[in-house]
Amino acid sequence: MSEFFDHITPDHTDFIGRQPVFFVATAAADARINLSPKGMDTFRVLSPHTCAYLDFGGSGNETHAHLAADGRITIMFCAFDQPALIYRIYGHGRVVLPQDEGWDALAAHFSIERGVRQIFVIDVDSTQTSCGWAVPKMQLVEERQTLRKYFVNDDPQARLAKYQQRTRSIDGLPATPPSRLPYT
Repeated sequence: MSEFFDHITPDHTDFIGRQPVFFVATAAADARINLSPKGMDTFRVLSPHTCAYLDFGGSGNETHAHLAADGRITIMFCAFDQPALIYRIYGHGRVVLPQDEGWDALAAHFSIERGVRQIFVIDVDSTQTSCGWAVPKMQLVEERQTLRKYFVNDDPQARLAKYQQRTRSIDGLPATPPSRLPYT
């Protein structure tokens, strides 16, 4: 049975902290639904009604574009160990770029590494638990280091130029690139 809440409880915060991966879903009118896995200890519960995650550059900037166009976002955590549980956060998100007011306060909650592009802040509308009984049990072998290795020798100015070229989503929606990077 699923159960709904109007906030993130302390038990749910503990559950979130134990999960090595989470999933982000966004959509905008006449655009593809975007669903992305995330990891690297990038998710934070800021209060019972607010959470955030640190975003690294990747293949696109769909979440940014969708939040600018529509605002809706769903985050899903899924236990691959015991006890089985699926936890979803439904809310409205916004983008905070390194040049934005409030960046420094938000960034203090994270370890800022090369490749960081933005922070997504989610205002929680509701949360939901469900059984997760059909989700397989799996063991985490290790966190991948591929993205970190990719960015380790990256030139920050060249990276910023690449980010600034990505002003549209794959569906043509606008996405604002950072005008500065939070690392050197």
